[in-house]
Amino acid sequence: MEQLSAGQQLDQAFEKLGQEKTISFELGLDTDKKTLLALDESSDPEPGEELPDEVADLLSGAKVSFTVQSKKPIDESGEKDYVGMAMKVGTKDGDLVEYRVIGDYIYVRSDTAALGKAMGAPVPSADDLPPEAGALKKALAGEWVKIDAEEMEKTTSELEGESGAEPEPEPTLDAKTQKKLLAAVRSTIAREVEFKTSDGEDGSEHITATAPFRTLISELLGEIRPLAKDLPPGVELPTAKDFQDAPNTKVSADFTLNDGELTEVYVDLSKLAENAKVKKLGLKVRLGEGETVTAPSGATELDIEEMLGGFGAAMMDEEAFGDDVA
Repeated sequence: MEQLSAGQQLDQAFEKLGQEKTISFELGLDTDKKTLLALDESSDPEPGEELPDEVADLLSGAKVSFTVQSKKPIDESGEKDYVGMAMKVGTKDGDLVEYRVIGDYIYVRSDTAALGKAMGAPVPSADDLPPEAGALKKALAGEWVKIDAEEMEKTTSELEGESGAEPEPEPTLDAKTQKKLLAAVRSTIAREVEFKTSDGEDGSEHITATAPFRTLISELLGEIRPLAKDLPPGVELPTAKDFQDAPNTKVSADFTLNDGELTEVYVDLSKLAENAKVKKLGLKVRLGEGETVTAPSGATELDIEEMLGGFGAAMMDEEAFGDDVA
């Protein structure tokens, strides 16, 4: 009875979430720099390809937040129903980049200096550009800029044409295929996943789902494979051989419910690492009240060709400067 009750509660929580018109959630790793470096070391990277300390530090504290807003319930929404999307990547030191799509425009702002430092690839500074650089200079200074989405798509297509690359079709799933995929996931979970319920100290309810990793993934792919012909072009499913060496250790996911609403999901990945040095490695998703996506005030419009030309000029200046010094 507990197995059936827990599964039903999760089903109802996800169905309720799907009826929302706006969903906001935050995704982050629950780990530390030392653990990520230990994982990288165990993968035996080639000399010079080791995970830099700066990147490990960034990933261990990174939080990615998403908001999706639609005219219809999310479960019933197609591509044309979405009226706003937002994404933000932040660390313990502040926000790195924020991105919003509203109407005909894409809005972006970023801390380019912090991004360059973290990734070990410095980008041009706003000081490297003259005042007439306008919107590009503001973008490098961390201010909001906006880009015409249609113009950006056009420019991207032209660049792909010049390079000889065929533009890839946008991946889309029709409602019928989405329902089939959901049914496949539910069928696999019902067979392979064990559920356990417990009460939280704050009055919340916890449902822990546990399953052997390789078995769960293999069974899920087996259910989805007959639907391969209905998936978007370019989507290739992994084969059973791809997972034959994957650990079959039991992995647990903890779902937190408050008054029947899903508020957090925590997946413990530490056992999958098969590394004694890895003590804490988890993936945490926090769901919050859906926030309305709004256009930031004062955003300066940035022309795509101006942006490409400006970056090219700035990089050439840097190279010339380096040559002079040499």
